[in-house]
Amino acid sequence: MINLLLIIILILICIISFQYKIERERSKNLTYIESKLNKIIKENTKENTKEKLLVVTSDKKLRKLLVVINSILDFSGKVLSDYTKKEISMDKMLSNISHDLKTPLTVVLGYIETIKLDDNISSEEREILLSKVHIKTLEVIALINKFFDLAKLESGDKDVPMSRVNMNEVCIKNILDFYENLTANGYEVNIDIPEKSIYALGNLEALERIMNNLISNAIRYGSDGKYIGLKLSCDDSFCYVEIWDKGKGIDEINVEKVFERMYTLEDSRNKLYQGSGLGLTITKRLVEKLGGEISLKSKPNEKTSFTFKLKRINY
Repeated sequence: MINLLLIIILILICIISFQYKIERERSKNLTYIESKLNKIIKENTKENTKEKLLVVTSDKKLRKLLVVINSILDFSGKVLSDYTKKEISMDKMLSNISHDLKTPLTVVLGYIETIKLDDNISSEEREILLSKVHIKTLEVIALINKFFDLAKLESGDKDVPMSRVNMNEVCIKNILDFYENLTANGYEVNIDIPEKSIYALGNLEALERIMNNLISNAIRYGSDGKYIGLKLSCDDSFCYVEIWDKGKGIDEINVEKVFERMYTLEDSRNKLYQGSGLGLTITKRLVEKLGGEISLKSKPNEKTSFTFKLKRINY
């Protein structure tokens, strides 16, 4: 009987010791987790949020907790990284916008002062200056409108209702809007649109702006090649619109940057290539708003093409 009691007591002591060891190990791990999380929260840097909680334990519940915490850290790191990128981009955008607004407004002020202060100015000269004031004012308004359009798109405030759109008609209409001007300036225009109608899920107004931006961009930056191409194609799931030129192209290092806010090529500060740097960003946001994707491939002086795809409607 005594032996049995001793065995029972020994078993209980082992159980208690084992539970104590587990509890001590769990307490140690929880202390480490608390300390590590406090450190990450306190330092709160992009590099710091890449850190993970690494704990070797046989505790299944604790392992599950660590998986959840590390997932939260991953998400937090991504949010912080995106926020930092947007903050840098916004600073650059505001700097460039202030520059691009200041330039035409300074010119407008100069014209107005000339009209106001020069008593010897003729009626004809006055009309010319007023015409220039009008043109520069329209440039400023267009730039401001682009800025607000981008802000609305990125905040989700811009409503883009979706419907069935005939992509053949969209492509033909938009290239024809430029066709006369292109041929008059010696451009070769290659249009490849199938006879059978292709329908996509989209928005007519948004698509016209996307097409207008891409064709205008091809003309602005591809003028050296005197060539514009447009191709409409499809597969079972998507329709594709490709617009390309044979101009100077874009270096591989800059391909990923062209859709960033206020990004312009170095030549964009020349009058021939002047642009706001918002057009392609708005284009990308509109394509994404339609549930599509846009990509760029460039081989300088051979072919620089923008291709966007949308979900096809097969009826």
